Amino acid sequence: MCCPPGPSSHHPVPKEIEDKNCAMALSQCNGHATSLLDAQAELYGNTFAVVKSMALKTAMDLGIADAIHHHGGAATLAQIVTRVTLHPSKIPCLRRLMRVLTASGVFAVQKPAPAAAADEPPVYALTPVSRLLIGSGNQGHMMSFLLHPNIIASFLRIGEWLQRELPGPCIFKHTHGRSLWEMADDDPAFNTIINDGMASDSNFIMDILVREHGEVFQGISSLVDVAGGNGTAAQAIAKAFPEVKCSVMDLAHVVAEAPGGTGVEFIAGDMFEIVPPANAVFLKWIMHDWGDNDCVKILKNCKKAIPPGDAGGKLIILDIVVGAGPSDQKHREVQVLFDAYIMFINGVERDEQEWKKLFLEAGFSGYKIMPIMGFRSIIEVYP
Repeated sequence: MCCPPGPSSHHPVPKEIEDKNCAMALSQCNGHATSLLDAQAELYGNTFAVVKSMALKTAMDLGIADAIHHHGGAATLAQIVTRVTLHPSKIPCLRRLMRVLTASGVFAVQKPAPAAAADEPPVYALTPVSRLLIGSGNQGHMMSFLLHPNIIASFLRIGEWLQRELPGPCIFKHTHGRSLWEMADDDPAFNTIINDGMASDSNFIMDILVREHGEVFQGISSLVDVAGGNGTAAQAIAKAFPEVKCSVMDLAHVVAEAPGGTGVEFIAGDMFEIVPPANAVFLKWIMHDWGDNDCVKILKNCKKAIPPGDAGGKLIILDIVVGAGPSDQKHREVQVLFDAYIMFINGVERDEQEWKKLFLEAGFSGYKIMPIMGFRSIIEVYP
């Protein structure tokens, strides 16, 4: 019982005072219980965050966003199941999955019309998030890569990995016995998932970059996209700025599978050895894959490849700068989550001071951070 017994003094306490003391004590007990229950709910919420990720993966695997889009952007469960591969016995399970996906904001539930019957089925609608999952080149390819079982399995062993001394194998190699890139070389299907994911991200982010912030590429006569994969980013730059001669440098086996007729030159090479000369070097989401020593090697080779700053030479980096950009919780959380995530290949997301240290060590004279790409930034680095 929360209410304390009355004092043992022979002087009686007025009933209204005793009742007030009892109420205050009960309120404190209830407040403490509420705090504990709130903390438990938050603990469960963090524990079940993986369910949100798996629900999203399932929605992408089934093509639910495309199914809703086919019906004009809003559809009932019965309409959705006509467009996805689902055993009829699992329709109630899909309803429960949609409840998770609407609670997390991937989809929305339209409010029923005032005259609608009480048993009217819910109508699920696309949101800005799920609209990114529509079509052949959608962002789902990147999410499928990030949520691939080979990668997720690595995080189940992060605790034991943290107990081992550095340097040592990354979490992925600790789990699978080989690096991500070694596995991709041996597994064509996995390699395709990686490449499709990177290409979908490049399509998305480069369209915004060249359309909204094209000044980054103005005044450049030539550009080499280092580790540019199949050339998606370089092609976007070449299309938007025909006067810029664009090339892509990547490893020989990547270049061997590069598409033809793109207007972009492909060069086989290793960024740790040499970077082809150009007026500007572009690094899109490359540096976060590597530790500081490797990054300095890459940066030094980039510096050798470009002319002096007074001749227009510069390095353009598209990457995360932790703490830069929109200050809302959503963007900040993505930055720190990405930093923890990229540990699976011994990568790191850096704040401004960490970036500055790399630039100075590589011999660059200055830099400018432009937090204009959501949770990522453009960094111009000058020799």
